[in-house]
Amino acid sequence: MSRLPGLDLLRALAVVWVMLFHSFLVGGLGEDFAWLSRFGWAGVDLFFVLSGFLIGHQWLTPLSQGEAPRFGAFYARRAWRVLPAFLVVLAVYVAFPAWREAPGLQPWWQFATFTVNLLIDYGSNQAFSHAWSLCVEEHFYLVFPVLALALSRGATVTRTLCVCLGLAVGGVALRTGIWLMDDAAAPSRAWYVEDLYYPTWTRLDGLLAGVGLALVKVWRPAWWAAMMQRGTAALLLGLALVAAALWLFRDRTGLAANSVGWPLLSLGMAGLVVAGASPRSWIGRWTLPGMGWMAALSYSLYLSHKLVMHAVDQSLPATVTGLWRFGVFALAILAVGAALHYLVERPGLQWRDRSARRRDLVFHNAVR
Repeated sequence: MSRLPGLDLLRALAVVWVMLFHSFLVGGLGEDFAWLSRFGWAGVDLFFVLSGFLIGHQWLTPLSQGEAPRFGAFYARRAWRVLPAFLVVLAVYVAFPAWREAPGLQPWWQFATFTVNLLIDYGSNQAFSHAWSLCVEEHFYLVFPVLALALSRGATVTRTLCVCLGLAVGGVALRTGIWLMDDAAAPSRAWYVEDLYYPTWTRLDGLLAGVGLALVKVWRPAWWAAMMQRGTAALLLGLALVAAALWLFRDRTGLAANSVGWPLLSLGMAGLVVAGASPRSWIGRWTLPGMGWMAALSYSLYLSHKLVMHAVDQSLPATVTGLWRFGVFALAILAVGAALHYLVERPGLQWRDRSARRRDLVFHNAVR
């Protein structure tokens, strides 16, 4: 799938929104901008929908054309995409404790095996805790290809819908049960984060919504074409659903938000992704300067921004305040994110692409 300016815009907005949310680590943006950063955690859910859509399309397209699945090539591409920058940042967290945004860090092997979102003691070890979302993504990469292959054999619309609805309803039931049990028991640990917010099995809604869009695009192209003609309507509907979900999340740890708020938010984000993919929508028809660059840097920015926030906060004198302080934070985060991207992430992607071309050549020669 070629790069689409609307999806680049959404990816850039998502990472900026998340970083604004994490500004609470350095005292926040002040009362005048609290409304802007309060719901920034939802940027991760937008990333999940984008990932479900893009990875789903990448895997489902060859299946729909009758091609044999290439698990090795898929996992190699994902590994080269994720691991180089991630391992560099993890090494910094492990080797330089003074640079961490929080003193406690889970054992390194939990990050390396992408199990930290399932094992974290959040009350004691909050450093690099934003890696939880990468764990969810990795678990998705492992399970989705197998599930998609199984469903593609004799798949019907009814069968696929039943699986998707079952996962969505199951998520609502699971989160409701966990919330009711923990609320009644009132454990002393950070149960909301550890039992509801971080675990993979409670955070599938965004990925599911993205995969649903990919299913429509691949298996029902006429439906997708009709959606592309109504990009602005999808944008308005998506914004309305996101607003309704965030209204529920006024009490972020409440039962209503954590039972039905997540699927509602994911549906709204799916509307935004449809608009981003549509050349007829307000956000899909124009290329905004800098958004493609920010989207390309988004992964490196996400990995490194907490380290940079902590370093700048420790270095800046208290006399630097307001917009000047915010500007220093922004420039430092962009500089480090760009360095990580160009020195580590991008070379890894280039090596991945060269390796993929060699594998494709070998594969095509073998099947002749």
